[in-house]
Amino acid sequence: QVRLVQSGGGLVQAGASLTLSCTASGRTFSDLSMGWFRRVPGKERWFVSAISGSGDNTYYADFAKGRFTISRDNAKNTVYLQMNSLKPEDTAVYYCAADRLLDDLLGDYSIGWWGQGTQVTVSS
Repeated sequence: QVRLVQSGGGLVQAGASLTLSCTASGRTFSDLSMGWFRRVPGKERWFVSAISGSGDNTYYADFAKGRFTISRDNAKNTVYLQMNSLKPEDTAVYYCAADRLLDDLLGDYSIGWWGQGTQVTVSS
């Protein structure tokens, strides 16, 4: 069983930056691919970004490219999402996700484990 604990988030103005963190326990961290998703209440969940277990490969949704950066520190069992140039449309609950298979994250398919979610609100 993998436990994911998120931190970060909050209320910021448009153009600001935020970093989300997600610390995992219960499994060898480097065996896990990690990802970030977001959801606006009442709407579908959207893939944001993912990173392979080694950290060598990263993937981004089009809206995240050039503004968001995913990274991981396998010594700290933690994955990060650095979000720059935030826009009001980035307002959502952000969820950390983990899976043994990167493709599950990329396809948002039967993802193994989820964090508790953290609210990001960007005011205009």
